[in-house]
Amino acid sequence: QGKVVESGGGLVQAGGSLRLSCAASGITFRLYAIGWYRQAPGKQREWVAGMSSGGSTNYADSVKGRFTISRDNARNTVYLQMNSLEPEDTAVYYCNLRFNSLNYWGQGTQVTVSS
Repeated sequence: QGKVVESGGGLVQAGGSLRLSCAASGITFRLYAIGWYRQAPGKQREWVAGMSSGGSTNYADSVKGRFTISRDNARNTVYLQMNSLEPEDTAVYYCNLRFNSLNYWGQGTQVTVSS
């Protein structure tokens, strides 16, 4: 069975940076499309960024130019580099991997941006 584990969250001041990681196991990682989502308190989970198995990327308008999604197929790992963080970026961040009917979520990692 596949497993996905996020890490790298924490507390950072506005304007700072964090890099989230998402390590996958038990799957043929290179076949999967990847995505990062986030959920702020009292709000619905929202999509943040995505990357296809072929490497095409897309970003939500709210993070475009500040966040970068990447993948290392050799390490079965997904990254989300977050720069110029804002208090509005505070949320639990989740990694998602999808391939056909297979869909895996991590447990989430908390990102808190102080003003």
